[in-house]
Amino acid sequence: MNTDLSLLQPYPFEKLAVLLGNLNPPKELEHISLGIGEPKHPAPSLVTDVLRQSVDLVANYPTTKGSQELREAIADWCTRRFRLQAASLTADNHVLPVMGTREAIFAFTQCAVERKPGALVFSPDPFYQIYEGAAYLAGAEPYFMPTLEENGFIPDYDAIPEAIWQRCELLFVCSPNNPSGAVHSREQLIKLIELADKYDFILASDECYSEIYFDEANPPVGLLEVCQQIGRHDYKNCVVFHSLSKRSNLPGLRSGFIAGDAALMKPFLLYRTYHGCAMPIQVQKGSVAAWNDEAHVQQNREQYRLKFAAVLEILAPVMDVKMPDASFYLWAKTPIDDDKFTAGLFEQQHLTVLPGRYLSRETTDGLYPGSGYVRMALVATVEECVEAAWRIRRYIESL
Repeated sequence: MNTDLSLLQPYPFEKLAVLLGNLNPPKELEHISLGIGEPKHPAPSLVTDVLRQSVDLVANYPTTKGSQELREAIADWCTRRFRLQAASLTADNHVLPVMGTREAIFAFTQCAVERKPGALVFSPDPFYQIYEGAAYLAGAEPYFMPTLEENGFIPDYDAIPEAIWQRCELLFVCSPNNPSGAVHSREQLIKLIELADKYDFILASDECYSEIYFDEANPPVGLLEVCQQIGRHDYKNCVVFHSLSKRSNLPGLRSGFIAGDAALMKPFLLYRTYHGCAMPIQVQKGSVAAWNDEAHVQQNREQYRLKFAAVLEILAPVMDVKMPDASFYLWAKTPIDDDKFTAGLFEQQHLTVLPGRYLSRETTDGLYPGSGYVRMALVATVEECVEAAWRIRRYIESL
């Protein structure tokens, strides 16, 4: 077996299961989970109707590249959403459908990394654990960039030594960020594009939370959008990942896309023909319906706005927690160690959150950038989120 498998750590939810495994929460309280970022809003009927109508298509093999209809729907959505120059992002050369961003991020890393001594894959810290595992199994090392409150939960790119930049082959941006919800600015993305040019690495922006924001007039800026603004119409060295899981409440559909530099898409398609990850045709058709509709996404955002407003009003008097820039997470400071807070909250209130240190790795100075925080996913109904907030408040008041 591949010896690099030994470098992989347990997934955060495995650690959480161990932490809570021997505890006995009050049975009279129904369990509420804010731990996993799995949207609980109803799936849009315009998608489920298409899935039902196209179920007989399971008799046909899908192609790795996906249908022309799907790729055009994705290219058109990107062009509308990020105000791209017409025909600069094409269905034929710049877009590939993927089976969710987790699969695509892992697979793309295997293609992007040149296996040479000292190769680095940059990742924010705290982070989505796929960045780390994909780096190790591509023969590289992860390089973690702390995202601290004093920097607005954005990595301090100026603090990275030139010798480290010279070893970078792939840098992951997560914007809006998981877990903090912080969004990179246009200026920060321009800085990264300039660094990618200077040190010849690929810039990969994980934007799967980009459609959950709170000001309809100011959606989060995207990497392709910034490329457009600075005249980089070939999107050189730049790719983005998007998903229907959060945008459209369809985590089980496993549907998303990667888009960007055509020179990167062509070899990645070759890889995928061997990788064996073609999207089923009925999923493709459901995905077309989702990418072509914005009404259900706007309704989705309204539900999150209501939840954040209600929950923050309840928690603000007892907890250091702020409205994120975007996403459905609250990244909240804890009055005691985050793992002890999580265990006590579960034991006393039958409520699950995720300790921040489980999303983090130790820095050279012995810090875990995620320690002292918990991640709360406001994915349940408004009523359940309000009930969860009151339980958290009662627990904090009891400490």
